[in-house]
Amino acid sequence: MPVKTSLKKIFFTGLAVIIPIVITIYTLLFLIDVMDGLLHVIPQQYQPDVMLGFHLPGLGVIVTVVLVFICGLLVRSYFGKTLVKLGESFVEKIPIVRSIYQAVKQVADSMLMDKSRSFKKAILIEFPRRGLYSVGFVTGSPYGEIKEKIGGNEHITVFVPTTPNPTSGFFMIVPRDELIFLDMSVEEAFTLIISAGIVIPSERRHKPV
Repeated sequence: MPVKTSLKKIFFTGLAVIIPIVITIYTLLFLIDVMDGLLHVIPQQYQPDVMLGFHLPGLGVIVTVVLVFICGLLVRSYFGKTLVKLGESFVEKIPIVRSIYQAVKQVADSMLMDKSRSFKKAILIEFPRRGLYSVGFVTGSPYGEIKEKIGGNEHITVFVPTTPNPTSGFFMIVPRDELIFLDMSVEEAFTLIISAGIVIPSERRHKPV
């Protein structure tokens, strides 16, 4: 192997190791910095930096976790529930804000509060046309008016994320027999989507659904 080719291969091998580490560290530092910035909502004389006399990196993470925990405790109480209802009733009077809040709240409740309504299974679906396949996730089954209108065979609700940003995508109601169920986990499917197919989950023996 020529020296130039060998050096190039070594260089790219090093990049492949360093880039994920650097991006992970950068992301963590960014999140820590954002959480540390939340400390500025505390009156200056009570800020940890002032009381301690020096800056302690990452203290915002601890404070944020504690505040979230306290918020959870308050919301579970009668007073907290009443306060949340008052706030939501106020938000519902603002047209655009109301739509955004309700959509985000429903997604958050589904993914964090009700595990039975989060992503259940990774699937393949012929989308955007026959012969082309996209990776998606089973989110549940249609019910109420939608189920009555569709009728017929069993249908499943599916979310097909976009690449490399899986927070946007397409919501579909698909006949069950048109889906191909995958053995890979939801986490592996997410990795596959975010990496645009570069990171392939380890091969698994096919198991019947």
